[in-house]
Amino acid sequence: MAAELRNWSGTYRFTARAVIEARTVADVQRAVAAGGRVRAVGTRHSFNDLADNAATLVSVTAIPPDPVIDEAARTVTAGAGMPYGTLATWLQGQGWALGNLGSLPHISIGGATATGTHGSGSRNKILSAAIAGLDYVAADGELRHVSRADPDFDGMPVGLGAFGIVVRVTLDIEPSYLVRQDAYTALPWDRVLAELDPVMSAAYSVSLFTDWSGPTLRAAWVKRRVAGPADASPADTNPADAEAGETPEEFFGARREPGPVRFIDAPADNLTVLGVPGPWAERLPHFRLDATPSNGDEIQSEYFVDRRHGADALEAVRRRARLITPLLLISEIRATAADRLWLSGSYGRETLAIHFTWRNAPDEVDAAVREVEAALAPFAARPHWGKVSRVTAGEVAELYPRLGDARDLFERLDPDGRFGNDRLERLGVRAGR
Repeated sequence: MAAELRNWSGTYRFTARAVIEARTVADVQRAVAAGGRVRAVGTRHSFNDLADNAATLVSVTAIPPDPVIDEAARTVTAGAGMPYGTLATWLQGQGWALGNLGSLPHISIGGATATGTHGSGSRNKILSAAIAGLDYVAADGELRHVSRADPDFDGMPVGLGAFGIVVRVTLDIEPSYLVRQDAYTALPWDRVLAELDPVMSAAYSVSLFTDWSGPTLRAAWVKRRVAGPADASPADTNPADAEAGETPEEFFGARREPGPVRFIDAPADNLTVLGVPGPWAERLPHFRLDATPSNGDEIQSEYFVDRRHGADALEAVRRRARLITPLLLISEIRATAADRLWLSGSYGRETLAIHFTWRNAPDEVDAAVREVEAALAPFAARPHWGKVSRVTAGEVAELYPRLGDARDLFERLDPDGRFGNDRLERLGVRAGR
């Protein structure tokens, strides 16, 4: 029953009256051609009404993904409903890799990229920036293709489901490589604030975990590309990356923790392996594909600030720790490279991503979110499209310089608002109907 459909954590109940489980692209075309409002729904790792529409949803997760590699172009094309972790495992078996992955390998390619999900690494762009092409069902029910050669392409990878239903995605790939990840505990806050860029750029991917209280962060999770048989592109590694067997015991005043490190109250043994080099597909995500991810019973919000102001933004949040910490499961701080995608949180600026995993206490979390947003307001913080925020249409217009271009593109491709919904209209991404 559509009325019983909930998001991944169970904290949002969808209002759509029907859910169509498409098994072929033709099923998607028929659903769109039938008329009325329709939106795509994926693995539902969202925490607001972005994917909802009080009408009809179409799931593409049951469509066979049929991944295809183009070695000459260095791309792979796969079904939009395919989980990133499943694609990663398949690519690894073929000797190829993606340059970046999110912390959860369970999320679908289409849903993650459409909402600007980012992964980690100060030199790594968000997942959507790896998109070289999209196949989507348009408002007239026809199947269309768009690529980087198209003039409006930069408005579509982070498309919020606002122009059609994406059924296949083409992503950039590179030769497979090895990654080693290590945890460093009790990282001093004063070192992070004084040396934020060096900290975040010290390895291929750096994640900082904190509850905002005390003089130290809980841990730094550091992922380094290492030389080895699977690394066919050593020139692409970061200068700070270590050769196998040369892992530093210290990280900006924090000491390496040799044993398992738990960041939140979550199922045991669901984290990817620390301390041993392994394939990128099994190290870049935080959580194992074959295990229950994260805590589950949670609410999430996230904000993206210009990294130049990152230390000041972090200190502003720390000043509200007394109100924030009791409601937190954990916060994670990451960095991403700038991109040119119109609705990306990293559009036009090197970015610091500040993530909050809250306890499932909606009223109290709403108050905490107000505090966080007040702290981050001076830093033009862009909220994650798929997570809880109180952002307004006026704020969105100020935060995204190409919003008007994106809205014009969506209106041109879908003049009747078939793929719109209340949230897109409230935020000024689509015109009201």
